[in-house]
Amino acid sequence: MKYKPLGRSGIMVSELCFGTMGFVSRTDRSSSERLYRKAREAGITFFDTANIYSDGEVEEYLGSFIRDERSEVVIATKGFGAMGSGPNDKGSNAKSLRLALEGSLKRLKTDYVDIYFLHQYDPLVAEEELLRTLERFVTSGKVLSLGVSNYSAYQTMKLNAAAARLGLPRIDVLQPMYSLAKRICEIEILPMAKGEGLGVISYSPLGAGLLTGRYSHEDKPATGRLVENPMYTKRYRKERYFTLAKEFSAFAESLGVEEATLATAWVLANEAITAPIIGPTNEDQLRLSLKALDFEITKEIATRLDEIAPPPPPAHDRSEVDR
Repeated sequence: MKYKPLGRSGIMVSELCFGTMGFVSRTDRSSSERLYRKAREAGITFFDTANIYSDGEVEEYLGSFIRDERSEVVIATKGFGAMGSGPNDKGSNAKSLRLALEGSLKRLKTDYVDIYFLHQYDPLVAEEELLRTLERFVTSGKVLSLGVSNYSAYQTMKLNAAAARLGLPRIDVLQPMYSLAKRICEIEILPMAKGEGLGVISYSPLGAGLLTGRYSHEDKPATGRLVENPMYTKRYRKERYFTLAKEFSAFAESLGVEEATLATAWVLANEAITAPIIGPTNEDQLRLSLKALDFEITKEIATRLDEIAPPPPPAHDRSEVDR
């Protein structure tokens, strides 16, 4: 396992981040802890969670696991999502975020988090108001570094421009969706991150299971996130995704590598990515993700994968450069 600086924050993190969303909903406490211990044995120090995962119970699990080694791990959590039915139980206003952070710290059994993410963009909150709230989190020592998840490049740059103008803490880390099946962030988000020195921990490298081989044949499984979770069903409903999955699986077989390993290695190979977020729910899935650390994406492999899943056009729709 290698360790890399997380953008300009300088916080050193493992090159794989363990996403805990599957705790509780897909693994019970003992299974979750066993996965956590296996990840730690493999050298993973970086764990991502959110207050809304299983209504906070995931944070409680993780808090109990890290209790005796808090200084050895890097913890990221998020605020914005609804944690109750009240009008201020969600969103990015000062009251909502303060309640969200205090709740997360209590469940995680810690007095600080390494990275605090805004889980979504909130158009109702003024930039200065939002930044002042985040500044209080940082100056109080409860948050070390700030991040945004599911923000556009424009929204991120606008927020950081305001931070620079006001002399307030800036956003250092991004969390976009990124996989061979979902390459949209290559258009503007990843170039922005590279140019601005931002850390990137991308999620869903396996496309919610699409790139694991389970969907590479006509008889699609009756269980799994793509068929059970309405959000993922909608996200990957078009037939072209399953055509991609079949071609990808065939190519992985020709290389003699498991699909999950190849998909994760492809994300790892992008120099703009600090650490992909993996989300194993059993030890075999964790093993396949870890194998990606030793699998080289050669130029020939990258070219073939670009044929299977063509990269999006640049934002200005021109790839040539006139000099």
